[in-house]
Amino acid sequence: MEKYDGFKNKRVIVLGYGRSGRSAVSALVSLGAHVVLTTNEILADERVRQTMKGWGVEIVDGHHPSSLLNDAEIIVKNPGIPYEIEFLKEAVKRGIPIITEVEIAGHISEAPIIGITGTNGKTTVTHLIGEMLNQSGLDSILCGNIGYPASSAAKEATGDTILVMELSSFQLMGIRDFKPDTAVITNIYEAHIDYHGSVEAYEAAKLNLLRNMGRQDKLIFNGMQKEKLEKLDHTIDTEYFSVGGEASACIREGMITYKDTPLIHVDEVKLMGAHNHENILAAVIAAKTNGATDEGIIRTLKEFGGIPHRMEYLGTHGGTAYYNDSKATNNLATSFALKTFKTPVIWIAGGLDRGQSVDDLIPRMDRIRTIITFGETKYKFLELAEKTHKEALTAQNPYDAIRLAAEISEQGDTVLFSPACASWDQYKDYEARGDHFKEGFSSLED
Repeated sequence: MEKYDGFKNKRVIVLGYGRSGRSAVSALVSLGAHVVLTTNEILADERVRQTMKGWGVEIVDGHHPSSLLNDAEIIVKNPGIPYEIEFLKEAVKRGIPIITEVEIAGHISEAPIIGITGTNGKTTVTHLIGEMLNQSGLDSILCGNIGYPASSAAKEATGDTILVMELSSFQLMGIRDFKPDTAVITNIYEAHIDYHGSVEAYEAAKLNLLRNMGRQDKLIFNGMQKEKLEKLDHTIDTEYFSVGGEASACIREGMITYKDTPLIHVDEVKLMGAHNHENILAAVIAAKTNGATDEGIIRTLKEFGGIPHRMEYLGTHGGTAYYNDSKATNNLATSFALKTFKTPVIWIAGGLDRGQSVDDLIPRMDRIRTIITFGETKYKFLELAEKTHKEALTAQNPYDAIRLAAEISEQGDTVLFSPACASWDQYKDYEARGDHFKEGFSSLED
């Protein structure tokens, strides 16, 4: 594959110095761009500054002066930075293209790309696909929103590798030419309205994944949401997954089935939770499309038990089971978690207040014995407890909450940490929040 020259000699601003920003700077330098890194943080690490200087990168830290836009030709934006900041609004006025680091990955990758997005399930599906490919003797790299920057993975990959790329709505807003060979959309529900401004804008960001795909590509879509594709004029070869009904991948007589071939009975699948059946079906189509064997898929489903912070079983204490579901950052994800258990549940929830109601969770309150809540939204969960006549307690954070749960739990209970909220009021991300909860579990005395 010839080296992409679309960034050569271009003056490119990298906005933000998170993991994707670091990867973008490295990739752009290798592609011959003149890079300016600007970040609100002060880059105090002298080694970083010297490395950047050696690469010819200009660093403007502590602020984003609008004067940087005078010569800018492209901006590569950290996905988490909102478009509403003055620097970006001015860039839009000047007609400067704003992309995300994923766009760079698409230009430099020699490997086929499986792009996975959706409101819920995308991380689990990404891991499932990667494991199914690996168990089939194929080489895959998991990247994107999952933690390993897409452009770093693209530089590492060869034509014999498959990039399995989790993509957020934030990342997808910043693509122009990016195109996966296989696209998986797990589902689209209301989320991130504080960032996107409306349900319609959020949905459009998700569907932006498909903008450059054609009949030679594959789209894997939720059969229960076919109507969301009706508004699109596309020629993409599409396969659907659905737990019930007719679809390329479905559950038929208790069997995970792909194109009329039964693979494994759901009772043999290690990954727990009815909501994960949809995730499995989506992953099966994507894996088969990219060369996975039935044996590799079956082995994965027998062995893969989930990812950290997503219905992660931590163990028991005093006859009570503990689960870490810190990745549940919205009502739907928590609803799936609450639906899983048949035992009395002590539910730990709370976090960033995005202005959304938690009343959608009322139908899942049957098994709840006590709610322990923390963070900006604790008042909402206290109101929910009052509406549903449940006991409610408050805590400072998840570590404090798990110790409180241990004091009130009884043998046979389940303690479920499923926040239904983002983490950013107290933590940098859901991983840090989940790790703090796990530290609390480790601190419990036997």
